[in-house]
Amino acid sequence: MGSRHQNWFQRWFLSNRFSIAMINLLLFFLVLLVFNKISFMLNPVWSFISAVLPPIVLAVVQFYLMEPVVDFFQEKFKIPRVVTIVVLFLLVVLALVWVINSLIPVIQNQINQLLKNWPSIWDGSVKAVRKMLRDPRLYSVKSNLQQMLTNFQKTLAKSSQTAINSAFTSLSSAVSVVTAIGTTLLTAPFILFFLLKDGKKFGPFLTKYMPEQWQDSFGNLLHEMNEAISSYVRGQITVAFCVGVMFAIGYNIVGLPYGSVFAILAGFMNLIPYFGTFIAFVPVLIVATMTSLQMLFNVIIVFAIEQTIESRLISPLVVGNKMNMHPITTILVLLGAGAVAGLWGVIFGIPAYAILKIIVSRCYHYYRSVSEFYPEDSVPEAKVAKTGNNKQTSKQK
Repeated sequence: MGSRHQNWFQRWFLSNRFSIAMINLLLFFLVLLVFNKISFMLNPVWSFISAVLPPIVLAVVQFYLMEPVVDFFQEKFKIPRVVTIVVLFLLVVLALVWVINSLIPVIQNQINQLLKNWPSIWDGSVKAVRKMLRDPRLYSVKSNLQQMLTNFQKTLAKSSQTAINSAFTSLSSAVSVVTAIGTTLLTAPFILFFLLKDGKKFGPFLTKYMPEQWQDSFGNLLHEMNEAISSYVRGQITVAFCVGVMFAIGYNIVGLPYGSVFAILAGFMNLIPYFGTFIAFVPVLIVATMTSLQMLFNVIIVFAIEQTIESRLISPLVVGNKMNMHPITTILVLLGAGAVAGLWGVIFGIPAYAILKIIVSRCYHYYRSVSEFYPEDSVPEAKVAKTGNNKQTSKQK
């Protein structure tokens, strides 16, 4: 009986994949429950993270943009990293001075004119839509379109009122917001300098604290995570810059009012994959419709040319398929991250998913290499691990 009971227990609990998965899932939710119960103890930790995270994120983004340049001059021309970093900082300062003196006044003027004229533009677009709805050919869809337009107007009015109310209620915290922005802009350059100077030492510094048998695997994990983040950051910012430049050229050629503002908006919104450019194109359509039918036709042509160049030339060359993500996966990640963390979730959801995917994949391969549930011939990682362990054992002997 004892032998049968032991065999049954081993068969259904100790050697059953489903049972092991359920036990691990139960332990995971138990850990979440414990953290939820002691969340009040973690409030100082979250406050510390929220204070130091903005300058770190800003410095890391700039680090991934500048690091290839610093590495190139060090490897190609043997120029010390500090010299290249100082030159890059000076160039960035000169670029900022040029933007503040030349570009900012133009953008500010266009933004002021757009905000001043937007109510009349919106009223004119509503009247144009209603006039179009009087066409007998659109009678079947007239009621639906009118209902959609009414709902959109109500939602827009409600959102505007909410934004105004929140602006007045949060006016007292404006000083803290300005202080946080100023602190971020002042501390990020110092963090960036030391990242560019000593960034390559960060991986080995962390790796040496791992057990000796895990150091190679942990180093490879850090390398994969770094490659994924760098590919995403460099690719998205480069494509966004190119999109902004192409729209600026196209809108200025066709003479679109407030074209520079809409081009910058398109560049920023392009940081949101798939949806960003189309969202930024909505106000362009409204302004173009209120200008003339010829302008509407011109901006559609500009948009079509930009999308063709971006999808056929720029994105394949700059981004390629380095993230190794299916478009459906990307859309689902954007929707989920946006629902959880809003705009920041949409922007940082893809790199966070890429990091999580690498970690989970590594853990899964390690589990397969040490688990009895998978045959050894189906797990090449297991053979590699065992070979490495045998070599280490022989060296120790």
